[in-house]
Amino acid sequence: MKILGIDTATKVAGVAIVDETGVLAESWLNTGKTHSQRLLPLLDSLLKNGDFSWDDIYGLAVTIGPGSFTGLRIGLATVQGLAQVLDKPVAGIVTLDALAENLAGIPGLICPILDARKNEVYTALYRCRGHERERLTPYRAVAPEILLQELLPLEESITFLGDGVSVYQCMIKDTLKEKANFAPMTQNLLRAAEVANLGRKKFAQGVNTNLFEIKPFYLRPSEAEVKWAEKHGEKCP
Repeated sequence: MKILGIDTATKVAGVAIVDETGVLAESWLNTGKTHSQRLLPLLDSLLKNGDFSWDDIYGLAVTIGPGSFTGLRIGLATVQGLAQVLDKPVAGIVTLDALAENLAGIPGLICPILDARKNEVYTALYRCRGHERERLTPYRAVAPEILLQELLPLEESITFLGDGVSVYQCMIKDTLKEKANFAPMTQNLLRAAEVANLGRKKFAQGVNTNLFEIKPFYLRPSEAEVKWAEKHGEKCP
């Protein structure tokens, strides 16, 4: 069962194809172009270079967030269009879950952090037992200072990864001292292969996301929602 994974949650656009044996093909781009300009060409190149056809693909997995509001909308719109035309099932994958998969098999606590800007990070805390991953806390957007104070009483070491590491690494080190570990730089990239693999597991369990109900998982209101609420004297959800 070959699954195509698509990630547009960060500034890096990624696509990958996996099956039960592992990663069959993967590609990503980190250029100045927008996801709307590069996603379809990137998909086309992946299929051609791997000698795959759309008939080979069982289903599509896509990151639903949290992440870049614009990037998520582009990825979801692309997947919804492809799934409808090609009649493929869809799986929505939370970006933090996919990022935590980069360290599958690493013992102890794992804390992916994505830079949410506005002095916040998107995060959740995970524990790996063997190759099984368990999420211990809710997904949320939180100030890094608050997150670190909550982690400080924990006795176990914590491995951090994600694009938020480069922004807040010094703060993490200063607060948690020797309890803070950092994944290799290559593991900070959210991989479309992990998105596809989580989608494959969902499909194997018979879990499909309704094509017309899949939507971005933002964790906090968009700038447009904030401005609209301010204009109309309402509180943002």
